[in-house]
Amino acid sequence: MTSPRSESSTKSNRVLITSSELSQHNTASDLWICVQGKVYDVTHWLKSHPGGDLPLLNLAGQDATDAFVAYHPASAWAHLERFHVGHLSDYKVSEVSTDYRRLVNEFARLGLFDRKGHSAALTLALVGSAMIPATSAASIRLVLCYHSWAAHLLAGFLMGYSWIQSTWVGHDSGHYNVMPSRGLNRLVQVVSGNCIAGISIGWWKRNHNAHHIACNSLDFDPDLQHMPLFAVSSKFFSSLTSVYYDRKMVFDSLSRFFISYQHWTYYPVMCVARVNLFAQSILLLLSNKVIPGRWQELVGISVFWIWYSLVISFLPNWGERVMFVLASFAITGIQHVQFTLNHFSGDVYVGPPRGNDWFEKQTAGTVNITCPWWMDWFHGGLQFQVEHHLFPRLPRCNLRRVSPIVQQYCKKHNLTYKSASFIDANRKTLEVLRNAAMQARDLANPMPKNLVWEAVNTHG
Repeated sequence: MTSPRSESSTKSNRVLITSSELSQHNTASDLWICVQGKVYDVTHWLKSHPGGDLPLLNLAGQDATDAFVAYHPASAWAHLERFHVGHLSDYKVSEVSTDYRRLVNEFARLGLFDRKGHSAALTLALVGSAMIPATSAASIRLVLCYHSWAAHLLAGFLMGYSWIQSTWVGHDSGHYNVMPSRGLNRLVQVVSGNCIAGISIGWWKRNHNAHHIACNSLDFDPDLQHMPLFAVSSKFFSSLTSVYYDRKMVFDSLSRFFISYQHWTYYPVMCVARVNLFAQSILLLLSNKVIPGRWQELVGISVFWIWYSLVISFLPNWGERVMFVLASFAITGIQHVQFTLNHFSGDVYVGPPRGNDWFEKQTAGTVNITCPWWMDWFHGGLQFQVEHHLFPRLPRCNLRRVSPIVQQYCKKHNLTYKSASFIDANRKTLEVLRNAAMQARDLANPMPKNLVWEAVNTHG
């Protein structure tokens, strides 16, 4: 690695590094970042970083101050000094970033990052109360000689509901401590994510952190990379390479066919999208990537598949077993729709995230869901997705409180604050999907056709 002194000027014993020099240190084997004008060599911290390697890799060689203050409490600043190698000679801060950092400091001073209210405990109670009927309805039926298929269908719906609520708890515990200690918080993560919902909390954190850092980047944000089934922009038609999955998202005849009808297949696919989360969780845990607490997670996933399979085995025939599974998946489809509503209709871009437009990118790529306070339980915090992306450590019980402040901030800096009702957000999402579908059918770049293709497309 090149010494900073060999490539920088020294003035009053301060090692000065230019932005151009900083940008050259942008690989896993040579990774520097800038935070508040100071430059840090975090190469050897990459594998130990609690947030995973992707946030550092995606912001390598540039100013990462806004992302740092968004994700880290004040106590984290002391840990940076051991990586300090110099100062950025041409360090500048935009007015937007300056105000954003003031907001973070003000929220910290008010204790908003620490006051979690009772939402976490209440949600845990909801999970417990929903889990009992969801898991016992099918098993008790055999004991009580209850032969109603309607009861088994209801059991499947309740099962899906319990997965939704446990996912909200996993989401909260992944962003901040919902329990008094880290150990208990880790227990909540594994129980709510792995044991109850069957989703690896390690996979979720890796995927979700990459999403937050590179919000709505078509090649860096995994939450927009659903080829060959969905494409929210015609830019996918150039077969972009996914940095997250490390593979090319090929736009071929099969992809074009699926995408041409994505506005019709959107809801059916969402009804079975939970299968993808199950598969992604297992694939990551069996991979050679660094996963903290891998064995804890594998045990948790095993617990899920044991009890879920046992519940299914109590059903009298394969028809009702399939019905039960599909019902539980279909209910969780509501949550998968919620995930996509927040970003599918937001602004998108191609390329890595930049540290100097953090606030602008987060607001541009995110859509809130307008709803009354008594519907907050349904959305799990995603109704304030703009606020959540700007302040990911902020407990969801405080999101509604800071929303007017964020709106004023956006108005001051002439930034769009997107918000829509649940119905309108669905409509906008379908509109985005339909527009991309029509572009995929563009005859200026035709795919091999057949009579079925022509007959279907005659009617749009």
